[in-house]
Amino acid sequence: MSEQKYYVVIGMEIHAELKTKSKMWCSCLNDPFNSEPNQNVCPICLAEPGALPVANIEAIKNVIKVGLSTNSEIANFTEFDRKNYFYPDIPKGYQISQYKYPIVSKGELASVPLTRIHLEEDTAKSDHAKGEYTLIDFNRAGVPLMELVTEPVIYNSKEEAGKTSSNFGKALQRLLRTLDVSDADMEKGQMRLEANISVTTDPAKFGTKCEVKNLNSFNSVEKAIIYEVDRHIELIEKGEKVIQETRGWDENKLETFSQRKKENAHDYRYFPDPDLPKMYLHKIVDLDKIKEELPMLPEIKKAALEKIELQPKQIEQLLDDNNLASYYFEASKGMDISNQKLLANYLLTDAVGVISKSDNTLKLPSATTFAKIINMISEGTLSSRGAKDLITDILSEDTDPETRAKELNLIQNQDPTMMKKIVEKVISENQDQWSSYKNGEIKLEMFFVGKCMKEAAGNGNPKIFIDIIKSL
Repeated sequence: MSEQKYYVVIGMEIHAELKTKSKMWCSCLNDPFNSEPNQNVCPICLAEPGALPVANIEAIKNVIKVGLSTNSEIANFTEFDRKNYFYPDIPKGYQISQYKYPIVSKGELASVPLTRIHLEEDTAKSDHAKGEYTLIDFNRAGVPLMELVTEPVIYNSKEEAGKTSSNFGKALQRLLRTLDVSDADMEKGQMRLEANISVTTDPAKFGTKCEVKNLNSFNSVEKAIIYEVDRHIELIEKGEKVIQETRGWDENKLETFSQRKKENAHDYRYFPDPDLPKMYLHKIVDLDKIKEELPMLPEIKKAALEKIELQPKQIEQLLDDNNLASYYFEASKGMDISNQKLLANYLLTDAVGVISKSDNTLKLPSATTFAKIINMISEGTLSSRGAKDLITDILSEDTDPETRAKELNLIQNQDPTMMKKIVEKVISENQDQWSSYKNGEIKLEMFFVGKCMKEAAGNGNPKIFIDIIKSL
């Protein structure tokens, strides 16, 4: 079977729960994970007769932040619609969503073009673990839910399609966390990925698409796309029809399975929600102010980190931890490139490494304090060993590093006269190695530096030792 005659078409749909104090349509606490079942509910959450929704302006602003960060078009006019569909865990019998007039249109993220970003509500949570009956927790009902839809993109291979789609999901997760609009924790269901997959022999015509749901990891996205493409090709090769449907992903069997026939837009019978007003966004939000308040975006961070030639793993580590990245960029202000690189190395190994081993939350001294430590290393005041000890000592405090280094006797000896005496003593005790070094065995230089540092009890400056050794 030759796959090269086939083109793979992928469109992603990603849902993300937004971080707001209250739910989308009421003042109930938006806290579905840390509360007792059905603790944060009201007549609006439960769709009691006469209960009227009121839109959460903060959720709307959060979607606008994502739109501005992806160079998208922000709508002037928007409205909410009723999406009529049987949801066993939405008591209204319909979902409030957006159809014709989404808040955000077009744009691009990770080289993937976007179709739209709209706002809707999450469902309640069903618990089927009791066997004979199902329990429903309405704490999640009405939580603001952002849905992002990409354009269908054509790929030459299933591997390329899977990898690009997975990378897109990672890029969106980083963006949401950077903007602080969603925690996007996939294990908690705060971010959910769905892939619309089709295969065609003619790039001018799309094949029949199937939507694969329940993709709760980036690895699952890749595997599901590869499996589903193979399934489509096999059906086409046999002369059978691909049925448009919604399919689930079985993580244990590593295969998709049919869930239901895929609906089209007309099946949902969208119509504007009569209980919610039409919205002219320029009258209720200040777009310029929101844009000014946007933080440094992931692609800008990545470019800055690549400029100082950090290792790819270090870059990924900083991009994946928004708090750590903010701390790094704050500490690196005014530093030259060599010190920025030095800062990253000590922060990501000696600081974060110690925290990880002790199983503590990230608690560091002020960025200014950490920057002082790096400057002390660069100036030769601290040795590498001394820096590690000092970082460990003041990790959770905000002590002046120079004062504390003196108290711990970590300041390197910078006196050339004293250091020359140490070098001469080491040479006198290692005459054979000294003769070999003078005869061209340059690698012995570090042998002498090590001996000198030991003689100085770790408080000598290696750079000065090297200069003295060379001069002698």
